[in-house]
Amino acid sequence: MSLIFDTHAHYDDDAFDADRDALLAALPAQGVGLVVDPGCDLESSRKALAIAQRHPHVYAAVGYHPENISDTAIDLDAIEDMTRHPKAIAIGEIGLDYHWAENAPREVQQEVFRSQLSLAVRLDLPVIVHDRDAHADSLAIVKEFPRLRGVFHCFSGSVEMARELLALGWYLGFDGPVTYKNARKAVEVAQIVPSDRLLIETDAPYLSPVPLRGSRNDSRNLFYVARRLAEIRGVSEEEIISQTMENGKRLFGIS
Repeated sequence: MSLIFDTHAHYDDDAFDADRDALLAALPAQGVGLVVDPGCDLESSRKALAIAQRHPHVYAAVGYHPENISDTAIDLDAIEDMTRHPKAIAIGEIGLDYHWAENAPREVQQEVFRSQLSLAVRLDLPVIVHDRDAHADSLAIVKEFPRLRGVFHCFSGSVEMARELLALGWYLGFDGPVTYKNARKAVEVAQIVPSDRLLIETDAPYLSPVPLRGSRNDSRNLFYVARRLAEIRGVSEEEIISQTMENGKRLFGIS
């Protein structure tokens, strides 16, 4: 069987402090060929890069997650410096999160999002977008940057939104929630995504798939997502794994 590509896993998270390097070192022998670890602020971006430096099959993205900002005073220069690292392959995880009341005001999130998208366009790097309960604004803002490319990770929008993003050249990422019983929208979207725009991810340590909900997630569990997508799309699991590996390498410029 082909190796699988986990395009979104937070191995810099404290949940992996006890066994991080042992777990990562063992992944290729367990069928996981590539991993992208997206940063959420300066500290986690630096940590993701250090992890990628230690493991040949791990790459990093750098940026400010909307839950990790309090105002618009972010250090974009530091993010740009980190993109010069050979294992830095994207700007992310960035975006909008209107779910939590304690997050920064919407206007602040939008300004920080735009500034990081502008940086990605200038550096010709893809982006990894977080969109939670902010579908209309996320779509409107990325439309302001027609040269932009990237993935809406853990896509939770409608089929109509998906079609708009796909027409603009975006990729859509699917993870544990597509395996859940109540996964209606994710299943509808998974049925219509062209095979060359599909990505799979864990969002480890979060969003463990069925039958592992409630436990710490890691890249070995991505096969459950691939299996469910294969069922939804009426293709083989092998086809999902090989196609999403090819798609991820294309998007992130990994040879």
